[in-house]
Amino acid sequence: MKDKNSSDKESFKRKWLRRIWGLLPKFFLIIFLIFIVTMLSGRIQTQSEKLEAEKKAQMGQEQPDVNVVTLELVPSPIRDRISLPGTTEPWVKLEILAEVSGKVIKEGVLEGDTVKAGDVIATLDSRDYRNAFNSAKASYETARSSRNRLRKLHKEQLTSRSQLDDSVAQVENYKAAMDTASLNLERCTIRAPFSGFINRVYIDKGQYLAVSDPVSEILQIDRVKVVVGIPESDVDAVRKLEDFDVRIDALNEKRFRAKKHFLSRTADDTARLYRLELMLDNPEGEILPDMFTRVEIVKKEIKESLSIPLYAVISRNEENIVYVVNDKEVHSRAVELGLQEGWRIEATSGLTAGEHVVVVGHRGVNDGQKVNVVRSVRDSADIVK
Repeated sequence: MKDKNSSDKESFKRKWLRRIWGLLPKFFLIIFLIFIVTMLSGRIQTQSEKLEAEKKAQMGQEQPDVNVVTLELVPSPIRDRISLPGTTEPWVKLEILAEVSGKVIKEGVLEGDTVKAGDVIATLDSRDYRNAFNSAKASYETARSSRNRLRKLHKEQLTSRSQLDDSVAQVENYKAAMDTASLNLERCTIRAPFSGFINRVYIDKGQYLAVSDPVSEILQIDRVKVVVGIPESDVDAVRKLEDFDVRIDALNEKRFRAKKHFLSRTADDTARLYRLELMLDNPEGEILPDMFTRVEIVKKEIKESLSIPLYAVISRNEENIVYVVNDKEVHSRAVELGLQEGWRIEATSGLTAGEHVVVVGHRGVNDGQKVNVVRSVRDSADIVK
């Protein structure tokens, strides 16, 4: 019995020894990894301390002056304006129609001719109308003579009042018929109703015209209309204006001054734009119908404003700031912005006239840093020169 217990104890010891020897490699591996991690942590800490020391050393050194360009703030006008496309139209466009029927015996104009009021456009055969006029005139003269005789007889009480009244009415009827015949005879000569430009001729010599047949199209272009569509949002501003700047690219971008002629009270059904008509003098006739234009509309103008380039403004922490140079140092200044015209924007508060705002190099400076002003300008346009 004793021998059996001794054997069990020996077996138990060998089993634990085998387990211990099996765990030794893992134990040494863990020790090795802990050593490696400890070594790397020490090296990283040393490197961090070195970088921190270098950073403190650099911060302790004086920063070099930054070269900048400044803009001196000078009061100048700024406008809130829009540029809209438009087209030119003749001041008057009229299609001349035949008022009587007849054969064309003479063409008085050609397409492209300039005419004055009363110039002959075309002549129709007037023989039938002349005969009708002569007949009506003869009847009128006869009736008038008869009326005059009856008047004398009525004074002598040799005829009745009713006979005289019938004669007077007959004279009036013949007079009306004669005037109508005279008017038709006059209408055989078709004349220009106003001075203008013959744009179209629809007839040929020998052609028979009926009443209301088109004869020609005449345009009045000594002044023209500039038509532009105004968005609903800008109608209120436009109705207060009288003068507008118009640019016509086809005439080498020549600029003209136009006056308001008409603003529609209703919008176009398709584009929802209000029709604005401008009057533009055209004494030389250089502006032709259907030319494209650009109409500049100044909605608001501030005569004495302080404006800065839009790119000089830095947005930071929901604030708009600029850098102002004072005694060779830059200082940040919060500003309120207003109207924008092109790349200029109005500073409504935060700046005063005569101050110098950094417009080039402002993104590389810090508040209180010394700078070297290499150039200072008074006009924004000079910045890019």
